Amino acid sequence: MPLLISLLAGLVFGLGLIISGMTDPARVLGFLDLAGRWNPSLAFVMGGAIAVALPAFAIAARRQRTLSGAPLQLPTATRIDRRLVSGALAFGAGWGLAGLCPGPALALLVTGNAKVLLFVAAMLVGMGCFEVVERWRPS
Repeated sequence: MPLLISLLAGLVFGLGLIISGMTDPARVLGFLDLAGRWNPSLAFVMGGAIAVALPAFAIAARRQRTLSGAPLQLPTATRIDRRLVSGALAFGAGWGLAGLCPGPALALLVTGNAKVLLFVAAMLVGMGCFEVVERWRPS
C-alpha cells in the first residue's frame, strides 16, 4: 500500500509540474532572470505549494502515524550549517544553468529529450558521488 501511495503522490506531483509549466526550462530561467524579462509564474506556483503544504504540515505535526498507518517521520534538523548552505548553492547553480531540478527532469524523461537525459544522468552520477563521499566521511 505505501508503494501505491508513493506512486500516486509522484503522479500528482508530476502532473502539477506539467500543468503549471514548470517542466519548461525557459520558464524557470525566466523566473531567475531578474535583470531581463522576468517571469513571475514560478513564484505563484511556489506560493500555491506553500499554501497547500503549511496546513498539511500543521496537521501532520499532531499525528504519530501516516494515513496508511506507517510511523510519521518529519524533519528534525533546525540548524543552518555549512553542508546545507553548500548543497543549496550547488543545487541553485545547477538549477540556474539548466533550468531544471530533479522533479521536472524526471517528469520530462518521457520526452526522450537528449538534454534531459544528460541532466538526469549527471544528477545520478552526482548522487552516486555523494554516497561514496558519505561512506568515507567520518561520523
